[in-house]
Amino acid sequence: MSEPLVLGIETSCDETGVGIVRGHTLLADAVASSVDSHARFGGVVPEVASRAHLEAMVPTVHRALATAGVKLSDVDAIAVTAGPGLAGALLVGVAAAKAYALAAGKPLYGVNHLAAHVAVDTLEHGPLPAPAIALLVSGGHSSLLRVDDLTAEVTPLGATIDDAAGEAFDKVARLLGLPFPGGPHVDREARSGSSVAIAFPRGLTGPRDLAGHRYDFSFSGLKTAVARWVEARERAGEPVPVADVAASFQEAVVDVLTAKAVAACREQGVDTLVVGGGVAANSRLRALAESRCEAAGIVLRVPRPGLCTDNGAMVAALGSHLVAAGAVPSTLDIPADSSMSVSEVRV
Repeated sequence: MSEPLVLGIETSCDETGVGIVRGHTLLADAVASSVDSHARFGGVVPEVASRAHLEAMVPTVHRALATAGVKLSDVDAIAVTAGPGLAGALLVGVAAAKAYALAAGKPLYGVNHLAAHVAVDTLEHGPLPAPAIALLVSGGHSSLLRVDDLTAEVTPLGATIDDAAGEAFDKVARLLGLPFPGGPHVDREARSGSSVAIAFPRGLTGPRDLAGHRYDFSFSGLKTAVARWVEARERAGEPVPVADVAASFQEAVVDVLTAKAVAACREQGVDTLVVGGGVAANSRLRALAESRCEAAGIVLRVPRPGLCTDNGAMVAALGSHLVAAGAVPSTLDIPADSSMSVSEVRV
């Protein structure tokens, strides 16, 4: 059988993504973002995101097909993010995928958003060694996963118990008067600041924490510590050193993320770490992960920044894996599951 040609649709949050993949080759990655519509609210508004997906869906599909130089009738399957994510946003993508699959007579694969973030790495770096450890960090998720089989077996090792890393970046950016989304702006400010200027806490890293939350993450306390530090400066009438706060906060986040990811690799006997999700575009996270993995003899795989954020290419990549593995397609009555477990690679 020739390599499958798969169209993937992603609408879990505020980006309408449509990707087209043949095997492990990316042919098109069309994205329509509604981030500017959310900026004035300081965060993603689910209803606004859902309406934006409705408006962008058909034009984005057409753009992806034109870029890839194929017709809908040429694709072998359609994959769509079925969860987790914002319920209304997911519904738009799932409904659209069902309509395209039914109209074109193509099999449908409802896939897991988090597993797709792992799968997208294969478009750049080839087949994923098994097993591998995946660190996924975004606005809604901070997870450590053991990936034994990308099409069937993904085991959660740890996750955030409160704020996700990307959410903490957004909230701290707001405290510092930086625009939404906060991640890129904090990263930019941090480059001119000192990462050791302020000793912010590292959540869930104490001896007692490691006993019960060895691979879990917590960034709510860090966010509160930053808020109290900034408020104390403002009450004292002193200027807030934005660059130093940004750098020290960022270092606290990436220190915990990379330390736990490397520890998971060592303790699981795994020599490959994949980092994905929107926060994987952060320059300091990439640099620290690289240095720590090199020191530990671990192979680090991180997709280019454009493939780290939500996109249709990652959904198409996972769909391609499923088709190639002979996975049974989803039925046309699959739900959109906002709390879909990461252990469910597909519906």
